[in-house]
Amino acid sequence: VQLQASGGGLVQAGGSLKLSCKASGINFAINAMDWYRQAPGKERELVASIGTSGNTNYAESVKGRFSTSRDNARRLLYLQMNMLQPEDTAVYYCSVVTRQRTYWGQGTQVTVSS
Repeated sequence: VQLQASGGGLVQAGGSLKLSCKASGINFAINAMDWYRQAPGKERELVASIGTSGNTNYAESVKGRFSTSRDNARRLLYLQMNMLQPEDTAVYYCSVVTRQRTYWGQGTQVTVSS
């Protein structure tokens, strides 16, 4: 199983970024997918989840600003992040639970300047 996240970068407060995660080695369409983030000195936290039918859930801190989606044909997971704030600065990871374990991508850095 490989998860490759991309799309991070440096953006000013109020800006937007779109993260992508390419999955391989799994039957992507039948797996729920998650986005996590970890800020320096903090625990890794769940940001967004998307089920196999496209149903989504979000952390309270990102509701109304972030949106996750998936393209099953291309095995791609997305996280659209709008109205970014300095507190959104973190390494963002895509994740999947399959074969009785959790797999993580390598992470992509998002830095929001004030």
